[in-house]
Amino acid sequence: MSLTPEQRITLHGFNNLTKSLAFNMYDICYTKTKEEREAYLAYIDEQYNSERLTKILKTVTDIIGAHVLNIARQDYEPQGASVTILVSEGPVETAPNESFEESPGPIPEAVVAALDKSHITVHTYPEYHPDEGISTFRADIDVSTCGEISPLKALNYMIHSFDTDIMTIDYRVRGFTRDITGHKLFIDHEISSIQNYIPDEIIDQYDMIDVNVYQENIFHTKCKLREFDLNNYLFGYTKDKLSPAEQKVITEQLRHEMDEIFYGKNITR
Repeated sequence: MSLTPEQRITLHGFNNLTKSLAFNMYDICYTKTKEEREAYLAYIDEQYNSERLTKILKTVTDIIGAHVLNIARQDYEPQGASVTILVSEGPVETAPNESFEESPGPIPEAVVAALDKSHITVHTYPEYHPDEGISTFRADIDVSTCGEISPLKALNYMIHSFDTDIMTIDYRVRGFTRDITGHKLFIDHEISSIQNYIPDEIIDQYDMIDVNVYQENIFHTKCKLREFDLNNYLFGYTKDKLSPAEQKVITEQLRHEMDEIFYGKNITR
């Protein structure tokens, strides 16, 4: 089924479909000492405080053609932040045709929000391993809309807004709406995979797995970084300060952490 933007405008009443995108990302770091761990958590809290998260979510609302109605945001002690935005949908006739295509969305140059029919939320979760020097930062962003433009159009921007080692992405279309003849529509746009909304240069950097239930309009993609530079995972120094043996051990620890998160289970080494 292929629908044009013009056909979408002539739906009976408003669009009753609910399109929900859940973007879950992890950033991993090696923090050998308590001081390094505390410095990493302080860095994350500064980089991803509620003010910056609000700016990210406001841009998401622009991409999906929504208007912010209300914003609630909070920074927590000892760490973490949340933002919720309520939004209302913008007029469909102003959306460009590419907004309805199965392709990556824009990266604009330029917390939780409330919409009349939709909302956008983000929550952050810094944490660390008690023994092995691994610290992780997780951010969960949920975009739920009843508008014409899929929230998947904001996925490309969200990926570029975070330093991401692991990504878990879920997309589901629920409910139904009707066309002007009363015919039910259980989805109003073409989609075969979330990966089609991710640009090729990002796909080339990750191992990806799809688990899709097409008849239920449920789509799941998870991604794990293929290669990495150890320097990007050391906090406060570079790998030339480490012996080759130390570099190998730390690299194995980082890969093990990524594998456990990617496969969603504890793995015996």
